[in-house]
Amino acid sequence: MTEDGRVDDVDATAGDTTTTAAADNNTTTADNNTTSPAAGALGSGSPPQDDQIEQDATQADVQDNSAQIPVPTRNIRDLFNPPRNIAGIRQRLFDVAEKIELRKDEFDLYWPYVDNVWVRQHRAGSDKTGLYKTDYYACRLQRPTYTPKPVDKPRADGTPTRKKQIREGGKCHMKLKVVRYEGGYQSVTINQLGDKTQHLHDLDHMDRIKRTTVLMEIARSEVMSGYMPASVYTVMSEDEARLAASGGRHLNRNDVRNASQVWRQQHKDPLRVHEGYKYDHGNGIVRQDGALPLVQRVVNAEIVDPTLAYYAGLPPNTLRFPEELRPFLDPYLPRHDMTFTEDGLPHVTLTYATSLDSSLSLAPGIQTVLSGPHSKAMTHYLRSKHDAILVGVRTALADDPALNCRLEGVGGYGGLGWEGQPRPIIIDPGARWLLTPQTRVIRTVSEGKGRGPWIVIAPGFAMDPNRIEMLKYYGGKYTGLTDFDKRWRLRWEAILRALAAEGIRSVMIEGGGMVINELLRPEHSNLVSSVVVTVAPTYLGQGGVTVSPPPKLDAARRPQPAMRFKDVRWQSFGEDAVMCGRIPQVETPAGVPPPSMTPVAMAPPLRPVSFFNSSVDAQNGFQPRVPPSS
Repeated sequence: MTEDGRVDDVDATAGDTTTTAAADNNTTTADNNTTSPAAGALGSGSPPQDDQIEQDATQADVQDNSAQIPVPTRNIRDLFNPPRNIAGIRQRLFDVAEKIELRKDEFDLYWPYVDNVWVRQHRAGSDKTGLYKTDYYACRLQRPTYTPKPVDKPRADGTPTRKKQIREGGKCHMKLKVVRYEGGYQSVTINQLGDKTQHLHDLDHMDRIKRTTVLMEIARSEVMSGYMPASVYTVMSEDEARLAASGGRHLNRNDVRNASQVWRQQHKDPLRVHEGYKYDHGNGIVRQDGALPLVQRVVNAEIVDPTLAYYAGLPPNTLRFPEELRPFLDPYLPRHDMTFTEDGLPHVTLTYATSLDSSLSLAPGIQTVLSGPHSKAMTHYLRSKHDAILVGVRTALADDPALNCRLEGVGGYGGLGWEGQPRPIIIDPGARWLLTPQTRVIRTVSEGKGRGPWIVIAPGFAMDPNRIEMLKYYGGKYTGLTDFDKRWRLRWEAILRALAAEGIRSVMIEGGGMVINELLRPEHSNLVSSVVVTVAPTYLGQGGVTVSPPPKLDAARRPQPAMRFKDVRWQSFGEDAVMCGRIPQVETPAGVPPPSMTPVAMAPPLRPVSFFNSSVDAQNGFQPRVPPSS
């Protein structure tokens, strides 16, 4: 150890452990940055002049190549403060038991934690639009087993040959298809390729035979900051739980030295131990008496208020719904493992907030806030439990809603990709809703906090191709239906069957007033599986948009209650009262014809259709990529 507290790399690694001291003293010059005077005295004198010139030239070449060393993108803080639930995310990216959809930034963050498992085989390229790019990956153990040769040929530059070990392979045949989309939003979809197979090994086995890029970058970053490899290994391995969560259960000191070997060959300055640690001969690098572990110091320095640690990295409008209140709602919500109802339709939950006089808003077209903060969080919990959320076009025009879920733990709010985010469905028979990139639901898609909307229309409209392409660019689409009722309105059963055909297993219907009143009519109420109504302690007064089913008369034409729910439960949520119930089933005549779907009618363009040829779109900033002509 030098007088200023810095420790030469050769001395530090030699005393890392008592059992490996001799081995570390015999390492090559790639691992030792100094030469002892005794070794020079035992030599045959100074090297010849030609050899000295060649050595100087080699050092100059090394300095010229210093820029080729990749700059680490991670440091020790990424080990001590890893992404939320990184162990569970690694396991999911290892199993890929079902399709995984991630935002591009999430893929760039999490994939280096499992790149010791997956190896890219080849890139298939992009489609004709240039928006989709496909890569194919295979398990690392699919490669053939490698057996080192008895004698490796010496390298031309005279450097020592690499000591290769037997590489395990030919054991696992699991493959992945990874599709990247770069349009109005950026996503990466990961799917198993071919038959559903499983690894013939576990994740810990891969962590044992190969280290992740994250761990190697953290080790190299610390060494490049001036710390010797033995000290880096000590601080990295102090918190075994955090290290194992990032795939470092089998990390050893040689891994740290290998990660920084190229940099240490080019930088001969002595390295030091971390602050609060010391070199103890025979015991390696140990923590000084009374000093806190580095992991504790880093975590304490980055968390100003410990009560806010759980919310680190979440958007400020994230909502929380208490666990103890969820059992009240769960019996009325779709099960996670459910497919469809007995009629082949999605589970339908009708939910809305109303005043004491059964009003939804003060007047038609006026956005009115009724729910308090507690019941609002409950509404977003309901959204996270459904595949889709449905509203009418009047609600979309009046409120400009985001139609997403802001509950903590869903995609965009601490969760992966778009998990827990419902698909927005807008019933717009007349195609009145003109979306732009500034529409709130589209902005939500661009931010990675919601899905692209599906808009159900009645065919027969000469749709502007730009509207269709723009919605497709942001992950949405138009769907046309041709099944009408006696009042020439789209039949609700046809709408639900069309959604079921698209894989929608559950729908949460939030409004507006016309939609809710339609579904409470006797001919449609059988389609509703459950009802969740929030009652706010307020009167809105006359003239508002109210919820009230049509009157019901008996045989003598006397008025009767229009509807009474069954299986009713009440619960207070702050100042609001929430009622859950089910609608009694009404027998309807059989033989309802199935719905038919037709593509949206488009007027034939007078010129080639492009993604961007509208002055309105230009003013709103919509400039998607123009696909090349085929």
